[in-house]
Amino acid sequence: MAGENKQIKLTQEGFERLQRSLDQEQVRLAEATRILQEQMEASADFEDTGLEDAKREKGMIEARIEEFEDTLARATLINGDEHTGKVELGSVLVLYNEATKQDMKVQLVSAPEATMRGGSLPKISDDSPVGRELLGRKKGESFVVNLDSGKQMKYKIKSLD
Repeated sequence: MAGENKQIKLTQEGFERLQRSLDQEQVRLAEATRILQEQMEASADFEDTGLEDAKREKGMIEARIEEFEDTLARATLINGDEHTGKVELGSVLVLYNEATKQDMKVQLVSAPEATMRGGSLPKISDDSPVGRELLGRKKGESFVVNLDSGKQMKYKIKSLD
């Protein structure tokens, strides 16, 4: 993912969550670096599994930091003030699932934001089957989503904020 130049659209909430995640990973990196240094000083045998585990953990944290920094560098904030009456990135909507007969309040976001934990609402990625079908639709519209399993799900947009 690093090295791509494609802009990533994020809500303000998503941008802030990503920044907090980056900050947390940087704290974890400092701790992992300290542990690795201790392991290196305590280890006379370079085949020590504790040392290898510490190196592996530090590498995984560094990769996550690089991914977060790359995403933040390419981020463009979605301006939620411009409502067109159609579903777009950042839209908050209530979907009615005709199979379960239940309403579900969700927000349509970009794929990187959809994978982040936390937030006030469940997120649907614009890359997902439901997300692709939602884009550009209006309140009151019904649509069918064909899932990879061959199953079909029918939804109706009950409200759009």
